[in-house]
Amino acid sequence: MSETIVAKCLSKGVKLTDQRKIIAKVMSESSDHPDVDELYNRVSKIDPKISIATVYRTVKLFEESGILTKHEFKGGKARYEELNEGHHDHLIDVKSGEIIEFVDEEIENLQKKVADKYGYTLVDHKLELYGVKKKSQK
Repeated sequence: MSETIVAKCLSKGVKLTDQRKIIAKVMSESSDHPDVDELYNRVSKIDPKISIATVYRTVKLFEESGILTKHEFKGGKARYEELNEGHHDHLIDVKSGEIIEFVDEEIENLQKKVADKYGYTLVDHKLELYGVKKKSQK
């Protein structure tokens, strides 16, 4: 999995400096949706010479090249994830900031049904659910 962003850069003709390779590797290995500050903290542990400006520029380049996608979830900084072929939705914990990716066929079918009801063919959508974790039942 760690080579997917590097491979996408190469296939799209994005020049990869050593610093960009580190940023791509760290981003590919991220299981969360880091913001630029979080990404900078991770890459600076590998190479302290990488500046936050370099991380910002690289993330912007990757986004413009269709390699990363930007999410602007409520009440927070822009977060990034690798742009994948498969669709998924997000459940965001408003207290912890945890982001859960999920696919639910019932929701997918309902969205198509609603679009059809109003005379539309659904071509794209984005679903973000916000919640707080329930206290465990004992």
